[in-house]
Order: sequence, then C-alpha cells, then structure tokens
Amino acid sequence: MPEDARKRAARRLAIARGHLEGIIRMLDNPDAYCVDVLRQIKAVQGALSGAGEVVLRGHLEAHVATAHERGDTVEIVEELMEALKYT
Repeated sequence: MPEDARKRAARRLAIARGHLEGIIRMLDNPDAYCVDVLRQIKAVQGALSGAGEVVLRGHLEAHVATAHERGDTVEIVEELMEALKYT
C-alpha cells in the first residue's frame, strides 16, 4: 500500500478509536443521552468507512491499475471481488 494511503488510513482509524473510547465513556454515565451515543456510533462508522475507502483506493492505484502489465489480471480481479464482499 502506498505510504500516503497508509498514513491517511491510520489517521482515520485513530479518529475512530477516539470516538469509540468516547462512546464507552458515555455508556458509563447512566445519564448519557441515547441520541448522543447514536451520533458517536455514526461518527465511528464514518471514520471506518473512510479508512476503508482510502485502503481500497491505494490498492486500486498500486495493484489493480498495474495488473495487466504484470499479467495477473484474473488473480487481482478475483482478489478484489473477494475483498468487496466485506464492504
């Protein structure tokens, strides 16, 4: 994976971690408002989705776009189809 993609994905995951830790702290509070918790959960989902997009773009740029030159187009397409099952 390209270095810049790794850094951007790591940053988004750190953001998700921060939000997740905030949710856990909120749930320790019996007065936590449900909608606030839901907003934070949505923020974590958004950060995870963003990290996934960064990793996918890095894979497309570094591996898929050059598959034909390497002669492994079929393998790369199969690998990508398998990975997309998880998105």
